[in-house]
Amino acid sequence: MLFDVTRSELVDVFGEDRLATLPATAFPPAVADTEGGRLLGTVGVPTGTLRLRVPDEDSGRLPLVQDVVHIEDIEEASADAGEWPVIGWLLNAHLALDPGSGTVYAFDADESIVQALHTDVSSLVEVTAGFQRLLKEFTFSGADEEADFERLEREVERVRQETSRIDPLPFQDDETVWSVVGDEIAAGRRFTAGSPKARSLYG
Repeated sequence: MLFDVTRSELVDVFGEDRLATLPATAFPPAVADTEGGRLLGTVGVPTGTLRLRVPDEDSGRLPLVQDVVHIEDIEEASADAGEWPVIGWLLNAHLALDPGSGTVYAFDADESIVQALHTDVSSLVEVTAGFQRLLKEFTFSGADEEADFERLEREVERVRQETSRIDPLPFQDDETVWSVVGDEIAAGRRFTAGSPKARSLYG
């Protein structure tokens, strides 16, 4: 694992009810016992910005990439990408786990593109937790809006830099889905209206 992520640390910050996991039975057998599969089943990820896929009611399995995108339209896709399980959804991208490398890929069906988004699942958990913690704990003072947003931008940049020192993929350019999410947070658009953390922002 690139990042030391533990269930207990996430529970301390978000509580049990704000963490989502995927059961081993949701994965193809070859994936369930991979490091990424085990992390998603035991540690989980904070809910909110990232949504884990819900396994099919009848089969109990996650969809495969070939079930949700026209894989033949994506020239950059690996030959076996169609068999990868889709583990989540972020903005307009399906997130899929390559069981061979452990890499998490983002498939944009509208643009017919795929991009390596995380070197491993621990990186996915780390970035999700970093941004969700910021959304949970950042408080707008209400006294100086410009200073508040400068402070918020610094916090978003801190998440980017701390991640990129270990895994450059999530923020490798301005077009990755995490870069877009970071820009939205810095602009104040992902705080829940009416929450104590954003009351001064939304009025």
